[in-house]
Amino acid sequence: MARPKIRVLIVDDSAVVRQTLHDVLSRDPAIEVMGTASDPFVAAERMSVEAPDVITLDIEMPRMDGLTFLQKIMREHPLPVVICSSLAESGAQSTLKALEYGAVDIIAKPRLGTKQFLEESSVLLCQAVKAAAVARLRAPGPGNRVEPKLSADAILPRSSGAMLETTEKVIVVGASTGGTEALRALLEVLPPDAPGIVIVQHMPEVFTRAFADRLNGLCQISVKEAESNDTVLRGRALIAPGNRHLLLKRSGARYYVEIKEGPLVNRHRPSVDVLFRSAARYAGRNAVGVILTGMGDDGAQGMLEMKQAGAATIAQDEATCVVFGMPNEAIKRGGAGQVLPLPSIAGTMLARAR
Repeated sequence: MARPKIRVLIVDDSAVVRQTLHDVLSRDPAIEVMGTASDPFVAAERMSVEAPDVITLDIEMPRMDGLTFLQKIMREHPLPVVICSSLAESGAQSTLKALEYGAVDIIAKPRLGTKQFLEESSVLLCQAVKAAAVARLRAPGPGNRVEPKLSADAILPRSSGAMLETTEKVIVVGASTGGTEALRALLEVLPPDAPGIVIVQHMPEVFTRAFADRLNGLCQISVKEAESNDTVLRGRALIAPGNRHLLLKRSGARYYVEIKEGPLVNRHRPSVDVLFRSAARYAGRNAVGVILTGMGDDGAQGMLEMKQAGAATIAQDEATCVVFGMPNEAIKRGGAGQVLPLPSIAGTMLARAR
């Protein structure tokens, strides 16, 4: 028996955006657009008649802004909400607040432009909606086209072995849906002298810098959006910039990062698989790999390669995940050396890095 389609309500004040989102989502055979609304009041009327499975919601709208409407939804009738926001630096902090208020994910509005950009936006939008549909809520492509799902080979070919071990350890972390709050919980408890950390969180460009700045103000360690040739230092976490792959590299005893262009890998850019493969190659037994909540299987193969290279590997357990997709795939493929609830990961991660 066929699974019922995911029914989506689109809320955005722009008629052009509503039509674009409608066209993109309707092309996915697993999704049905049940309606569109130009503002939260129209949306509320529609929801009083029929509740959607997922809502895509703009932030800046007339009569009532998206954050206020989101709080109202989560308070009165919790539903999975995906924030669909323009790539504006000025609004990035407000958009991140939506994650604190209970939104499942942030995606960038598809821009009219090149064919490649629109195709990639379609993949990311449909993936976000599917993840939201199965997400555990917290208290506050065209036709039948196969979605591109390249492996990490597209960015970094396989290697026959890892580099020789040094005395310095490094931690690599991958996360997707639900990962922003999971990363906050993970990083907030780390001491100022924690080993260097490199992170891939699936998130659009612009928002990663605002996210890093937010964490930097909350944590004892420093947190910044990664730039090419940044050294991986004790007491610092580097977060992959949105829309760019992030690789761990090594020169002698020094670990550093490289930012790379390239295609979507496992439907994402940045990709966790790309980071984990680079850690397997350049850090090997020096590395600790952690995979957190997220939809899909990005990072599962890379974590297996890390484990095979001698790294310690940890997956978040199902009970504490918003979406038990990425960790579950890593577990099933044999890449996860340990499976732990989120509150236990930081201490174990530090112990394994000693």
